[in-house]
Amino acid sequence: MSNLKELPVSVQIVDDHPMVQGGLKACLSFYDDIIIVGSTDDGSDALNKAIELKPDVILMDISMPTMNGIDATEIITEQLPETKVLILSMHSNPEFVKSAIQAGAVGYLLKDTTSEEIYYAIKAVANGKTHFSSSIAKLLIDNPVNTNESEKLTTREQVVLSYLAKGKTSKEIAKILNISFRTVEAHRRNMKTKLGIHSLAKLISYAVKHGIIKN
Repeated sequence: MSNLKELPVSVQIVDDHPMVQGGLKACLSFYDDIIIVGSTDDGSDALNKAIELKPDVILMDISMPTMNGIDATEIITEQLPETKVLILSMHSNPEFVKSAIQAGAVGYLLKDTTSEEIYYAIKAVANGKTHFSSSIAKLLIDNPVNTNESEKLTTREQVVLSYLAKGKTSKEIAKILNISFRTVEAHRRNMKTKLGIHSLAKLISYAVKHGIIKN
């Protein structure tokens, strides 16, 4: 614990259940080195609030209206690389966990965890470490992330590709997803590099083949 960050850690809570938000605020209020700087109930609002507040750590739910926590995590970690996202969810499905990690989350806690573990996890990820609930850690051992999956498209890249396939331009996609034009262009380059595909027609063909869009 000696190398843990000494300055208070600023935390943003993202959860669509007011009772969960209230419970987290109450539990974390006992720790002098944790400051709750804001809370939102949706992934889209979380992005705007995070840009404004630049919290050290975001406690992020997954299932939320308008924008889910995995999509929000991917955008936030792209735009605010200093902000660490810690998933706090009821979902223990391996696909949720892997998607969260691919999106940039550095920790994953289940909602039945104790307030002490949430506190420790916040401090750990704020200091550049990772933290997973014991059951999630076991799940990852039993279901390791296949290295080949790094070659697949992230959730965000799949969303961008689906809009490209619908004829949207990078500028239009940036406006729809509330991200920069440069970010969309970066996704396009990453997709081509990962897949070894260098034309839009072949990208769309890939999307159809893999069920990203309907034929």
